[in-house]
Amino acid sequence: MPHRVAVLALDGIIPFELGIPQRIFGRSLGSEPLNRGRKLYEVVTCSVRAPGPVSTDADFTITVENGPEILATADTVVIPASYELGPVYTEGRLTDQLAAALAHIRPGTRMVSICTGSYVLAAAGYLDGRPATTHWSSAGHFQRLYPAVRVDPDVLFVDDGDVLTSAGVAAGIDLCLHIVRRDHGTAVANDIARRTVVPPHRDGGQAQYIQRPVPGPEVSATTTARAWALGRLESPILLRDMARQESMSVRTFTRRFREEAGISPVQWLTQQRVERARHLLESTDLSIDRIARDTGFGTPTSLRQHLQAALGVSPTTYRRTFRSAAADPAPERPQAFRPDRAGRPREPGMTQT
Repeated sequence: MPHRVAVLALDGIIPFELGIPQRIFGRSLGSEPLNRGRKLYEVVTCSVRAPGPVSTDADFTITVENGPEILATADTVVIPASYELGPVYTEGRLTDQLAAALAHIRPGTRMVSICTGSYVLAAAGYLDGRPATTHWSSAGHFQRLYPAVRVDPDVLFVDDGDVLTSAGVAAGIDLCLHIVRRDHGTAVANDIARRTVVPPHRDGGQAQYIQRPVPGPEVSATTTARAWALGRLESPILLRDMARQESMSVRTFTRRFREEAGISPVQWLTQQRVERARHLLESTDLSIDRIARDTGFGTPTSLRQHLQAALGVSPTTYRRTFRSAAADPAPERPQAFRPDRAGRPREPGMTQT
């Protein structure tokens, strides 16, 4: 019998995310001799009420034929995002109606969330003490509301065995393909990815999509030093020179800087260089070599190591993701990754003296 996937459609559902399970699971076909061409999954949609209309975040409603009792028959339950989660989002608790619906789910059923559907899993206790993710813009709020969950805001999805969570929107496709790959192997997952016209696997995680504008220096004890450093990111910057801008010793400056910024001057400088590199990769046709020099990383290898550490992707991949093909320069040639002896990317252009 096909593996049954039940999709719980909540009021305020996002139609795009609601359609992902049907598109990926519903179109996955067997490749082995005994099941070649047969559907591997049966996808059914249900609501928390009796059959009837469910509102969406678009200008139309959908009609769902199944009530919550269908959840008792599911091998996998998928909960897509909704913009009307009510106390699940504001107070961290289930409504009585939602709790009654989830009570139909049998022990051992695989639970899956797409985007902020993770709030429902967390409110129901499925994520207590477990790793999970959600849309990067909600990760901070999610962690504060559900402190028992180990939130990773940078990944596209988290597979914790019988509970799986995905990041925002299209990351639901990545997670569903991963589940197909886990259930039936690479050949089946690659086949449905080709027919859906999406990559079988995306490079990196959510980190490359998070907008982190370079902040201007705020009024503080290290304002002058930060402004001075931002004006010369392309050059080697010594910690003692930053301290001199504030007429402080290196020790005092480092302590004050960490108190104000929450990180060390070295870490802050690297963040600013990464953000400058992101801006240049998105908005200019400068070569990777030139961007490495202009951001103070010095070499393409150093730039690549730091973008990989911060964003999970290479400069070329990042540029290809966020720029049109017509604007792309010639692709860079691969270079070897050369970490330091501890296996970490080297910090560029800054030493403590």
